[in-house]
Amino acid sequence: MRDGFNTQETWPFECMRCLHVWEEEYVVRHLMDDYGNEVTIWLRAGVTVQPPWSGMSCPGCGAYHVTSFPTGYLSRHPELVPVPVPEPVVEAPVVSAGSAAAARRVPMTRAPLPGRLLLAVGLPVALFVGYELYENMTRVVHPH
Repeated sequence: MRDGFNTQETWPFECMRCLHVWEEEYVVRHLMDDYGNEVTIWLRAGVTVQPPWSGMSCPGCGAYHVTSFPTGYLSRHPELVPVPVPEPVVEAPVVSAGSAAAARRVPMTRAPLPGRLLLAVGLPVALFVGYELYENMTRVVHPH
């Protein structure tokens, strides 16, 4: 590889599922070999990644239905960028020096399950089971 230069690009994205808006910064390395072939390498935080238009997923909900804006779009439309929510201050529990086992124990918190997911899975299962029970109770038993 003989000739090359780097550019820095900022790509704004929006998730079409949860409407989360964010920006990703890339370093784009443009290279040309001895035969005149052009190569473009996309880097994010020093790591080679796919181009932004292929396979981007939302950091909020994980959906792959993501669209991008033109470069500089979010700087002209600041109302689209959500205000960051401040992190809640968590006070550390006071542990006495005599209880080393209590100091090692960390309270585990479970992530709340989304209600829509439970409804989407539970309702069809409940309908299926209810239908099967109804069929079995109303069916007349005929000995063969």
